[in-house]
Amino acid sequence: MAEGGGGPARRKALSLLEAARSRYESLQISDDVFGESGQDSSGNPFYSTSADSRSAASSQDEDDDEEDEGRPEGLSPAVPGGPGLMEEEEEEAEKGGWTRSLRDVPPPHFKDGSGPTRKMPLTASAMDFFQLFVPDNVLKNMVVQTNMYAKKYQERFGSDDAWIDVTLTEMKAFLGYMISTSIHHCESVLSIWSSGFYSNKSIALIMTQTRFEKILKYFHIVAFRSSQTTHGLYKIQPFLDSLQSGFDSAFRPSQAQVLHEPLIDEDPVFIATCTERELRKRKKRKFSLWVRQCSSTGFICQIYVHLREGSGADGLDALKNKPQLHSMVAKNLCQNASGKNYIIFTGPSITSLNLFEEFEKQKIYCCGLLSTRKSDCTGLPPSMLNNPETPQSRGQYRIRMKGNMSLICWYNKGHFRFLTNAYSPVQQGVIIKRKSGEIPCPLAVEAFAAHLSYICKYDDKYSKYFISHKPNKTWQQVFWFAISIAINNAYILYKMSEAYHVTRYSRAQFGERLVKELLGLDDTSPSH
Repeated sequence: MAEGGGGPARRKALSLLEAARSRYESLQISDDVFGESGQDSSGNPFYSTSADSRSAASSQDEDDDEEDEGRPEGLSPAVPGGPGLMEEEEEEAEKGGWTRSLRDVPPPHFKDGSGPTRKMPLTASAMDFFQLFVPDNVLKNMVVQTNMYAKKYQERFGSDDAWIDVTLTEMKAFLGYMISTSIHHCESVLSIWSSGFYSNKSIALIMTQTRFEKILKYFHIVAFRSSQTTHGLYKIQPFLDSLQSGFDSAFRPSQAQVLHEPLIDEDPVFIATCTERELRKRKKRKFSLWVRQCSSTGFICQIYVHLREGSGADGLDALKNKPQLHSMVAKNLCQNASGKNYIIFTGPSITSLNLFEEFEKQKIYCCGLLSTRKSDCTGLPPSMLNNPETPQSRGQYRIRMKGNMSLICWYNKGHFRFLTNAYSPVQQGVIIKRKSGEIPCPLAVEAFAAHLSYICKYDDKYSKYFISHKPNKTWQQVFWFAISIAINNAYILYKMSEAYHVTRYSRAQFGERLVKELLGLDDTSPSH
């Protein structure tokens, strides 16, 4: 009896899972982002439709089966509450143009191709991929600016007899030493020349510690401020512009993208092992960094840095939780996305009706998670922002519609609210739970879960490969974060190329290979 009853349920679960998975075939490397195994992020409230869910999809809760039984497909579950409450909500919603009457909305048509724009040869090296974003002309500019700064510094503060002008070869080695900290997670790059645990004799012989420290002392991207420059990031902005140009020319993102603030705080290994005194010595970061990221591959398409230039009304601290800052961030990240029918997923701090309506006029469509505490809820019906007093069951949801915009309140061990104009409110989706099987939801919720869970997985992995060097100067902090992002993007392009099928480097091996090439070492095999 048990087997006979479980067979159809299991087949139904597997068919739903396969249908969900087929909708997100574009998540090309989501199962193994950096050539390493690992679990999904536990911080994500949803569960991805990954292969891990296949075996568990058949073990549904009996309660869930009873709730779903006899429910018409495509319709939302019944909403608790009496007729009076529903009439009151409807009257209130109609005042703002929101209605309970739902209609099908066609998905935005996306005709542009996605992926790398050039075919790299089978013999392409880690350096070849890295130099798609940081080519020799950028490195030569670093050489010129560093030498200029050293000269002016010595004219002002006295000559430095130990200094000689840096060369391109030395600049590459300098970058190689810094990048090596992202592989071995040493707190100080100077550990390379020490006799301790993080010493690395194989690369320490390329340059002396004294020479490295001299280059570090004078290192600059822009040596002097021009008379017209007022921006606080003038010392790094030309590099960021060049990097952005490299991102744009090397890769075309998929239709689905995410705006978010990636994990760029202290290395978790350092935080777990350092003393309280060392933590107190760390200076608070004076900038905030957001990205627009392709949710199919993890490629970061655009970087936006907001600098805290003071404690006034326009400072980062003053604007941290205000809608105008996050709206400004979103507009800057999407300034090159107009007219392309992209679907942008956003977190609560960015999601707002006014912003989504403005983006829709530019043919940018959105799907965002709402929070009554963090989001700008202007123009949304209050009845949809309040939790019903009557207990709800998993998978129940309410939807209101205004034009092409849908406001969704969906329950799964808590109320989740979504605002979207990218997905039809009448299209049914499913969230796969590893223990309780499938949970019904609108298609927008399923899409948000699938793409955001991938970004969470990406964050968990790529944050391990940030350059560990932590300078005090803000422009240098931004520079090393940007270099870390460029290396991760280079690895993603490598993994999508034919060269990957020849060498099959993991992210750590790719980083080791890049360091050796920057240092001019001949060994072509990464360490295992």
